[in-house]
Amino acid sequence: MARRSAVGHGRETAVVEERAPTAADPWRANGADRPAGGDRPRGGRWGGSGGRWWVWLGRAVLWALVIVILVNGIRAPFQRFTADETPATGGTTAQKGPGFPSSAAGAYALQFASVYLNYDQKTAAAREAQLRTFIPDGADGQFGWNGVGRSQVQSVQVAGVDARDANNAVVTVLARSQDKWFRLAVPVYADKGALVISARPALLPPPAKATLPQQGVQERDAALESELAPVLGTFFQAYARNEQATLSRFSTGAPITGLSDSVTFVQVREVIAPTGEAGERTVTATVAWQVPGLAAGGELEQTYELAMVKKDTTWFVKDIRGTTEPGAS
Repeated sequence: MARRSAVGHGRETAVVEERAPTAADPWRANGADRPAGGDRPRGGRWGGSGGRWWVWLGRAVLWALVIVILVNGIRAPFQRFTADETPATGGTTAQKGPGFPSSAAGAYALQFASVYLNYDQKTAAAREAQLRTFIPDGADGQFGWNGVGRSQVQSVQVAGVDARDANNAVVTVLARSQDKWFRLAVPVYADKGALVISARPALLPPPAKATLPQQGVQERDAALESELAPVLGTFFQAYARNEQATLSRFSTGAPITGLSDSVTFVQVREVIAPTGEAGERTVTATVAWQVPGLAAGGELEQTYELAMVKKDTTWFVKDIRGTTEPGAS
């Protein structure tokens, strides 16, 4: 429609000349549907509460991460601090600091047993004076002996140390007296490097004799045993004398040191070779020696384990040591 000039008509004319609402302008179609303040949305963006909801969600996630980091940072050093107090296997608490001084206690108990197991009523006072250096103050000076009789041991040695805690242990001493073996349980108390025999010892029976399993070499290589017998005869003769030139011809790998005439070679009595690989075998050899101190004609048989290696057609000794095979002797 034609626009009339608004000059001279004042405010009224300006209102009349405004555009009529159209379908493309819904906010102007009904005054009741207008946004508060009568203004239209600016820039075509919705200014509702959805944007603030995402902001609060982001803040919640951020605070959750901060709390997790703080909790882990506090818990880790606390767990390390309390780790030493965690019960060990079997319900006992793990010990802190150094353990029981087993080596020192073993030597101490050995010295004590050498005095304790030897006594004579003629020298009781001397024995008491020696025992005083091992036993607690105020204890009986003879530590259980009534001062009558005589005893002497031929051999005393430590067989083991059973540490009960950081201060207490029982040292087992294996002793021989009047051709009989027995064990002596010696209680030892340790504190800051100091030692004392904390109670009277106890006699125990000697270790029981074990029964070897019924086994041994199942299949023997008879041909190889016959082949090795003369080789090992020459080898052990050189081994007895420590003849390095001969030993080097019959051995391979690290040099083998002989016995330097401490024994005299007599004979290789038996060679046991199990079936196995063609170029490598572990065999045992029983050797007869004449040992100084034995009567004329006296011999001592011993059994050796030898690692043998074959090069071309010749067998060489790679290693020699004692054997643990039950059926090797």
